[in-house]
Amino acid sequence: MSPINRDLVATCWTTAGTGLPDGPSERSSFSARERVSAAADAGYVGLGFVVDDLEVVRDTIGFDALREHADRVGIRHLEVELVKDWWRDPAETPWRTRWDLLRDAARAFGSPMVKIGPPPAPTVDSLDPYVGPFRALADEAAEIGTRLALEPLPFAGISSMPQGSELVRAVDHPHAGLVVDSWHVFRADTSLEELRRTLDPATVVGVEVNDADAEPQAGRTLFEDTRDNRRYPGEGAQDVVGFLRTMAELGWDGPWGVEMLSVEHRAKSLPDALDAARDTTLRCLQLAEADFPTADVSSIQR
Repeated sequence: MSPINRDLVATCWTTAGTGLPDGPSERSSFSARERVSAAADAGYVGLGFVVDDLEVVRDTIGFDALREHADRVGIRHLEVELVKDWWRDPAETPWRTRWDLLRDAARAFGSPMVKIGPPPAPTVDSLDPYVGPFRALADEAAEIGTRLALEPLPFAGISSMPQGSELVRAVDHPHAGLVVDSWHVFRADTSLEELRRTLDPATVVGVEVNDADAEPQAGRTLFEDTRDNRRYPGEGAQDVVGFLRTMAELGWDGPWGVEMLSVEHRAKSLPDALDAARDTTLRCLQLAEADFPTADVSSIQR
């Protein structure tokens, strides 16, 4: 078997500084150019941006200029997120304004994916209302050469990877797929065997890794746990190494998204945050590669 790909992508929150999901603003405390340069300096091949960041880029330097800067410093992968409410009537909620911005950015960046969010909790009883809207949006993604990536969340309406896989199979569109995040896999109590059995590798658009304590802190919701208490890969209780190995055995050979969200991570300087996320992830990749006899672990680069 070929060695595991060791390219890393700093997903949006990893370089967001004090920005955090569903805060008063999700905007990063660092500029987009600063984040691109820092990710390149730390050896990442890419990074991500949320809508609030993209609004600033659009209104200042522009998407083309940021893409040109990324090219100069060696960043090839720019991903964008997040489309919410995509299953609703656009006349009832202004989600298309958000989608149009993400689509413009994805087109300029050559983004391999645009993330879309699941409906809110509780877990939906039927996937039928989401199949048509997902397929229609995938048609629009195809027009600009990108893919939609749904991220199931254990505290949302599509709450597990098996359920997300079922929806993507029903959508049956080459530009509709999944982001598989280790935190969400384990917090939904999905075993690696169940993941292997239910996940179609052809539908995987992105893979993300982090870690967590065995249980959320007392009195904390799953959302608060994912926002404030993630651990660096290998520093928590989840089987991150097994997750990496499983995804590689399923055929994932793309870059690994490192999605760090925690009070500890947000307190670090941008270079220190990127270094911590990189070093811990690479250690886990080295352990995951131990069972791959053709892998040259000495070639892992910092």
